Amino acid sequence: MRTLLLLLSLLLAAPQALAQEPGDFHDAHSRDMVVNDAVLVPHERPPSVTGEVTTKRFRILHTAAATVAAQELAGQLEGVRDSFGAILGRDWPGVTEVRLGVGRGEFEALALPGGKPPGWAVALAYPAHQIILLDALSLHEPDGQQTLRHEMAHVALGQLARDWPRWFQEGVAQNVTGERYSLAHYSALFRAVTQERVFHFEDLQDDWPDHPSDVEIAYAQSAAFVAHLSAKFGPQAMGVLVDGVRQGEPFEQAFGKAFRTSLLVEETDWREGLAARYGWLPLTTSSALLWLAASALCVAAYARRRQQKEARLAEMAAQDAAEDAALRVLAARASALQGGLPGQDATSPAPELTWPEWPAGAASSEPDAMESRDTQEAVSGPHELPPVASEPADEAPEETSGESEVPASPRPPKPTVH
Repeated sequence: MRTLLLLLSLLLAAPQALAQEPGDFHDAHSRDMVVNDAVLVPHERPPSVTGEVTTKRFRILHTAAATVAAQELAGQLEGVRDSFGAILGRDWPGVTEVRLGVGRGEFEALALPGGKPPGWAVALAYPAHQIILLDALSLHEPDGQQTLRHEMAHVALGQLARDWPRWFQEGVAQNVTGERYSLAHYSALFRAVTQERVFHFEDLQDDWPDHPSDVEIAYAQSAAFVAHLSAKFGPQAMGVLVDGVRQGEPFEQAFGKAFRTSLLVEETDWREGLAARYGWLPLTTSSALLWLAASALCVAAYARRRQQKEARLAEMAAQDAAEDAALRVLAARASALQGGLPGQDATSPAPELTWPEWPAGAASSEPDAMESRDTQEAVSGPHELPPVASEPADEAPEETSGESEVPASPRPPKPTVH
């Protein structure tokens, strides 16, 4: 089923999309904001904060309405932070502050002075100050955990080093959140590969595309390339890259030291395998397509069997209706016959219709007699001629028939003349 939905989405995906406002994107990176202005100085605890929950590496400041949400969040943050080590190979130092409020009013009241969040944002990160601002209501939305991980990724990269390329920041964030496994990312890369619209990463160093469909491709290919680097070289090499950038080395120089190759060479190698991973080939040769075809055949067979069953039921219903109609016709004829008898009162009971009987004298009719005769012949066998008495020589013998004859009466004596 998942492959069927993927095929439908790829076929229906238009090469161009309508212009959208910033709030029209419905993924985690479209609803957060990063403030890299180091001039913003956190003042004392905001007046709306009524409580604090601390863990080993986090401090949660919350309002009265967000007390329960803060306790739930405290049990998740440490595990989320540990997952960064599997990708970056390093953990950022210090304690991260999370400000949690409920509703738009509390969300804006917890922001740093001069860093008011825009109206479409539900999360805000201050990497230079290691502060994350969250609306507690967003944590219960379907992409709430992705938003939290996305903001934490920006804080992590901001604390580990500076001057990260834009594509690397977004790629790391999406690998931590798991967004790169989404159907939208696969569809964007499929469209980019088939239409030859994959960007060069040098063009995504600082700037980002303006067209919404190009923005989706930029996010998707950034996540895919960072996943490629992490899978090919491992977290240890990623940690060497982080250390190099932290020490002030240019990104491409630190990239070459960590991975023993240049960014251009590795990007070219990655591009050569895109068609095999995101083109038509994996869709036509994967086992999922075989299961999809088998599922379609099963559905077709079930539909046909259901049609045959419905046709049989309709035929049986038609037969039942015909029998009911015949019974009604017979009942109408019987009623008409009862009303046509002369001298019969309408209220008198209807005469009982019975089958006619044969007359008493006709019990031994010809067919019965023939049947009896055949039965006797079958029992006694063929007729035997009775012995014939010797006759005078001058008389011809009488012919015998195949049937038994009744014996004749004695012949009268001849008259004598006296």
